[in-house]
Amino acid sequence: MNWLSNITPPGIKKMFRQQDEQGDTLWSRCPSCGEMIFVKDLEAAQQVCPHCDHHMRITPADRLGNLFDEGVWEKLDLPEVTDDPLKFKDSKKYTDRLRDSRKKTGEPDALVLGQGKIDGLTVVALVQNFDFMGGSMGMALGEGIIAAAERAIAEKAPLVIFAASGGARMQEGILSLMQMPRSTIAVQMVRDAGLPYVVVLTHPTTGGVTASYAMLGDVHLAEPGALIGFAGPRVIEQTIREKLPEGFQRSEYLHDKGMVDQVVHRHSLPETLSSLLRVLMKFGAPAAATSSANDAVPAPSASLKQVAPEEELPKAAE
Repeated sequence: MNWLSNITPPGIKKMFRQQDEQGDTLWSRCPSCGEMIFVKDLEAAQQVCPHCDHHMRITPADRLGNLFDEGVWEKLDLPEVTDDPLKFKDSKKYTDRLRDSRKKTGEPDALVLGQGKIDGLTVVALVQNFDFMGGSMGMALGEGIIAAAERAIAEKAPLVIFAASGGARMQEGILSLMQMPRSTIAVQMVRDAGLPYVVVLTHPTTGGVTASYAMLGDVHLAEPGALIGFAGPRVIEQTIREKLPEGFQRSEYLHDKGMVDQVVHRHSLPETLSSLLRVLMKFGAPAAATSSANDAVPAPSASLKQVAPEEELPKAAE
């Protein structure tokens, strides 16, 4: 510690100190461009850097609050599962890891399940929490996806999943891997009910999650710059012993290769999902849109109504 640190007032030190777990500092540094951002401005921008547009991690509660109308949504209960079925211990007991993550996030596991309305359309949404053991996929996540699918079917509502994970949870072994086929069955249940299933890929989405429900959506959206893949780029480079292309496994690269349908800015997600889900559900535009000026050109989704299949072709021809 130098002499300048000794004479700097404590208030100034605290202002520019790195953000701690309680988040009680006034400033935050962007991990991409390094610019200092006022925390209140960053929260208002939904954790998107105003300088370089880097999308930072956001809590599930904040994500759902930004997604649903007026920030109003219902938090759904998650099914209970056995905490430590294999009595697993490495450098630390699995039960201790769970306790620490629950204390850190305030959630029972690496997901939050909610229901609300987007432009008046009821939607069931599941958000993975990367801060909870890297958003790893265990029995709780598998049960949560099944519960989300059953709720969507009961409400006749679309299912939207925000994926963010490092893959399967090794502390649950084969029980974790079994959640891949179970989640696939849950997705098929939604599809058999004739309801849309949309996946929003966020940073990062890797491992068994990418190999299962994260790539089974009717439509795949992705946030800018998100890492999406099965194995990490470093592992791939070491395996094939070649330098990977610039931006490999990022949202924009996957969009160019046809694996992602659209890269959507976080601020535009509610509007994009509203238009998309109304088309898939064959709903008309929301009341606010239909009450616009008569000479306004309607959005494509505004002309779609709940009609019998045989009536669609004549209307399109007109």
